[in-house]
Amino acid sequence: MDQRRSAAEGDTLAQGRITSNEDRFDDEDYPAYSMGAAAEMLGVTPTFLRALGAAHLIEPKRSSGGHRRFSRYQLRLAARARELVDQGTPVEAACRIIILEDQLAEAQRLNAEYEREHGRGRTAGG
Repeated sequence: MDQRRSAAEGDTLAQGRITSNEDRFDDEDYPAYSMGAAAEMLGVTPTFLRALGAAHLIEPKRSSGGHRRFSRYQLRLAARARELVDQGTPVEAACRIIILEDQLAEAQRLNAEYEREHGRGRTAGG
């Protein structure tokens, strides 16, 4: 898995699949939130969100007018970054921590899936 999911990775339209508006309500990667709405929801400034982009934690999709659009997944990452920064962690370090946490969670998910598919406790000899 890449270090992070960008909004484009989760954008069903960008992947060539047309979805209904109802599907978008459940899609955590759909870029539904403007910069202002995202900042207000998280209690941060737009500058903080831009800093997370500069640190490569989140890469917001752009609207047809060029405005940044954030997904729920990206807002969860930004909220986690705010927690770490509020505790005194520098933004760059907070972003790296979150990327590593995300990679670990994905590796654990893949390991669990592999174990389900291939069975637990098999020995090398069979």
